[in-house]
Amino acid sequence: MKIRIVSPEDAPALLEIYAPYVRETAVSFEHEVPSLAEFRDRILHTLKDYPYLAAEEDGRLLGYTYASRFKSRAAYDWSVETTIYVRRDERHRGTGSALYRSLEDCLRRQNVCNLCACIAYPNPDSIAFHKAFGYVEAAHFHQSGYKLGAWQDMIWMERTLCPHSIPPAPFVPFSQLDPDFPDTRKELL
Repeated sequence: MKIRIVSPEDAPALLEIYAPYVRETAVSFEHEVPSLAEFRDRILHTLKDYPYLAAEEDGRLLGYTYASRFKSRAAYDWSVETTIYVRRDERHRGTGSALYRSLEDCLRRQNVCNLCACIAYPNPDSIAFHKAFGYVEAAHFHQSGYKLGAWQDMIWMERTLCPHSIPPAPFVPFSQLDPDFPDTRKELL
């Protein structure tokens, strides 16, 4: 398995991974599977400032992870929301851990200090996964989303990635980390 930066051409394979989570679970609070064009746009938008990575084995994408802006105000530049999806038949093989380790490596180089994960509740597998990476529960919101005929809770979990220096080192957009950008097929691991 290798971890690499996603390209817009990966959108069909990534959407294939994501769609069952939208259609069949409350893991994603989206009601409709996004179109291929919208998903490509999401990839391009994310890669301007944040890493978007995929795990690949024998030419098949097994999962993906990315970071996104936590809040729009400048004071939040050192905080991100993390997201991860792994093929449901590929879970518990270490794919998610390899993805998150690579994501964290990129975010450290960007001088990101705080990682936040929004998780549907209950979701014992995701909560255990995040706890294994040092995340702790920060907030629990009750009946915050309506999906699959029921009100769904969600929690926020957080992790400190690096020391909070004063002043903090400047945030570095992901596109500025990689001198070969936008050659997004670069292998990371």
